[in-house]
Amino acid sequence: MDRYSFIVRDFHSLLLAGLPALERGLNTDGRQAHWQNVYRTKGEADVSWFEETPQVSLELIRATGTEESASIIDIGGGASRLVDALLVEGYSSVAVLDLSEEALEASRARLGPSGARVSWIIADVTTWRPRQPYDVWHDRAALHFLVEAADRAAYANCVRDAVRPGGHVIIGTFAPDGPEKCSGLPVMRHDANSLAELLGTSFKLIETRRHGHQTPAGAVQWFQFSRFRRDQA
Repeated sequence: MDRYSFIVRDFHSLLLAGLPALERGLNTDGRQAHWQNVYRTKGEADVSWFEETPQVSLELIRATGTEESASIIDIGGGASRLVDALLVEGYSSVAVLDLSEEALEASRARLGPSGARVSWIIADVTTWRPRQPYDVWHDRAALHFLVEAADRAAYANCVRDAVRPGGHVIIGTFAPDGPEKCSGLPVMRHDANSLAELLGTSFKLIETRRHGHQTPAGAVQWFQFSRFRRDQA
């Protein structure tokens, strides 16, 4: 596995294992199996969340004002092209976390030699334990798949463990009028207020914006993106 630079394997079952999967949300093993199958059977542009250029994410990361040496982690990054864009812009400490090894291998292969400059982390964010602090936590379309309160609480705990004081959190989810399902799974839609409540008072909302994502099939899915800054103390 060293040749793939995968630095974490973390596939633990949650206490909720055994509950009806599509009604109550998938457990860790179920989520991993689902996304492995998605990326094994679909092409890059065959999934509704594909973006040729992740413009909103890039704008929000630039808005943090962090230097090119800042440590950035893309949660649920899968085969997203955000990592490509960050490397082009000169960011030198980029990590991508995803449940699917298939997705991360696809991204690494697409990047070629540049892939060696990225930390590839195979893990479920609800059970992952960060090994370093990060300046920027970015998540586009991962959190909204966590429909169980326990999973969302675990996610928030991970944010608090991972993001250094003064760091930034950028979360993009389906908006309140966005889709109710994606990739055959239920989702929980959010707005800036629900995200602020989830993260807690040590994270200050800096900005929020509404974005209509056009899928490869031509449909429009409404997202919200919110950017938070963690208190220094």
